[in-house]
Amino acid sequence: MALHLEGLLAIVIFYVLILFVGIWAAWKNKNSGVEGGSDQSESIMVGGRDIGLFVGGFTMTATWVGGGYINGTAEYVYLPSHGLAWAQAPFGYALSLVVGGLFFAKPMRSRGYVTMLDPFQQLYGKRMGGLLFIPALMGEIFWSAAILSALGATLSVIVDININMSVMISALIAIFYTLVGGLYSVAYTDVVQLFCIFVGLWISVPFALANPAVSDIGVTAVKKVFQTPWLGTIQPSDGWMWADNFCLLMLGGIPWQVYFQRVLSASSATYAQVLSFLAAFGCLVMAVPSVLIGAIGASTDWNQTSYGPVPPMEKDESDMILPIVLQHLCPPFVSFFGLGAVSAAVMSSADSSILSASSMFARNIYQLAFRQSASDREIVWVMRVTIFVFGALATAMALLTGTVYGLWYLSSDLVYVIIFPQLISVLFIKGTNTYGSVAGYIFGLLLRIGGGEPYLKLPPFIYYPGWTQEEKVHHLTKEVEHIVVQRFPFKTVAMLASLLGNAVFSYVAKYLFESGTLSPKYDFLDAVVSKHSKEIMDKTTLVGSDNIILSEMAPVKPRIGSSLAGTFMNTEALSDEGETSPDLNNELQ
Repeated sequence: MALHLEGLLAIVIFYVLILFVGIWAAWKNKNSGVEGGSDQSESIMVGGRDIGLFVGGFTMTATWVGGGYINGTAEYVYLPSHGLAWAQAPFGYALSLVVGGLFFAKPMRSRGYVTMLDPFQQLYGKRMGGLLFIPALMGEIFWSAAILSALGATLSVIVDININMSVMISALIAIFYTLVGGLYSVAYTDVVQLFCIFVGLWISVPFALANPAVSDIGVTAVKKVFQTPWLGTIQPSDGWMWADNFCLLMLGGIPWQVYFQRVLSASSATYAQVLSFLAAFGCLVMAVPSVLIGAIGASTDWNQTSYGPVPPMEKDESDMILPIVLQHLCPPFVSFFGLGAVSAAVMSSADSSILSASSMFARNIYQLAFRQSASDREIVWVMRVTIFVFGALATAMALLTGTVYGLWYLSSDLVYVIIFPQLISVLFIKGTNTYGSVAGYIFGLLLRIGGGEPYLKLPPFIYYPGWTQEEKVHHLTKEVEHIVVQRFPFKTVAMLASLLGNAVFSYVAKYLFESGTLSPKYDFLDAVVSKHSKEIMDKTTLVGSDNIILSEMAPVKPRIGSSLAGTFMNTEALSDEGETSPDLNNELQ
């Protein structure tokens, strides 16, 4: 029991450290941004837009690098059926940050938006913004629930304490400092979180490699010793499925509020790009110890360890290979330092997702859709309530739902096939409107749901070319499950169909109304003819801050009445120049 007490003590120390840093960050920056004239609610959401290079680099890296990232990477390298070839998260998310920095960070930050949904509501109206909020919210909540669920399982391995209690305490700490400090607390705890992961894992790796039960990982990478080589292989028949999943990570990793939360908090548009590139490098660096630990797990004779003769894979504990390696292959003092650091990191990962969900709800649903006259104090209180509500919801799902990972996989797919093409359309395709947006939304949703989801036992109703039925045997229960495997890249096809549907239906609707084929009275979404509708918000509704650097933002003429359908185009989004916004030019001509 002494070991358990040491483990518990290590976790308590790291938790107290994270909590202290979160409260200190809130106190240190309590007046930041507000003194410059911006609202307190905006300061909570985007940190007064004064996040610098050092803290910004860490917090941008922590967009994806957390408990789920390091545990998942180790798991895939360890699994005989996958290996390093299928551990796509490090390169996929690193490239998503590069692509986001090259094409999306600058137009989003330079326009001074506060959340990712702002451009959608600006161009497509508040109702469409509400529809797009649904997959965005699902992604954030299910992600938080998934990592809290993983945390409970990890802690049960380390200190043999009640899973429910550990998850609730972890969630309460994350919710508390997020309530107190908003993005500042999230950003500063991210610095501690990444430092803990890096030091904790790198201290543990040499000891694990030196354990007598571990074979040379260079040999086990290419030769079968205890299991198939951990480098893994990609069969020709799986090539399209591999590419589909990689595109999902690379492109589907962009349209998340947790990413744009960091982009929009950067002190300049150029900084936002630089931070994205730094974070891409950080993603790769932080994955190295996880890959090594997965390889160590695949190279271990578990019969020589305190874990027992049955490998983790055969106990259905592959997802916990990282804490298992740290506990059973390292000396106790090293093990608990590493495990404590990882546990604190997992707990800290939940904070940004909860803040992202509450930011979108308070601004894009409560304020812009229902209460445009709401005071700043009212918005702050809505944020605080929703931080608690969404945090409690994620915690409840982690404790009560056995399919939380399946829910997250499905919701992340919906973010890819629905929100990503909408983001491309709203920023780079001139002339798209609400009719196209609705059509693209429906196409993406039907084509993705139609492919089914094995994790949720959701059967497909669209059988794409190359589908097969496979048997999955649960090692503990010996239960045989028949699942449909879609080898066709249907997720990427659904995304492209959504993008194409948006553009085609937008131009068809525009032609039908402007040519007189359809009467203006049928423009029930006020997207083409009714250009003066309050449904299409103007820039002053969305950008109300005075502290944005003028050189980074197109000038705004108060209460412009014209439609903003022509606001977004390639040249404006990607160039450094542009003294006036396109709709302002149209107004003046």
